[in-house]
Amino acid sequence: AGMNGTAIANFACVIFNVSFMNCTWHVGRTATEDTQYFLYWRPWKKEDVTECQNYIEDTCGRHTGCRFQNVTIENNIAYFLVNGSRSGQSIQSYEKKILLYKIEKLTPPLNVTVNCTEASHRCNIWWQPPRTSHVKKSSCFKYEIVIENK
Repeated sequence: AGMNGTAIANFACVIFNVSFMNCTWHVGRTATEDTQYFLYWRPWKKEDVTECQNYIEDTCGRHTGCRFQNVTIENNIAYFLVNGSRSGQSIQSYEKKILLYKIEKLTPPLNVTVNCTEASHRCNIWWQPPRTSHVKKSSCFKYEIVIENK
């Protein structure tokens, strides 16, 4: 349903700092200035649908994204729906299923400590795993250390 070209394009979400999620999109190619979009999402196998409470707007006041807080990755999959209207007419809706763990940007390792001894020309480096809401075993992480001699 809805007029061709009114559905959003380039929908993308990212989870950062463990529990914050930003989703953004571009307005449809035939969307007019009075087109308005609304984002809803729900975790896999849950009935509760959450509408965005903190929209990002373009210069015309159209919703082009959303900021969510207190997001948890307890379920791997979430469903997203963006629908809307213009001049009282419905527009094409957009639906997407996302594996949440794939969109999480991890924090850097925490409490990095370096202890170098000049006599042995050795350095010991310790750290704690990044904060994340879904990885329970620290052995799941792989690290890369780049040492620059300055």
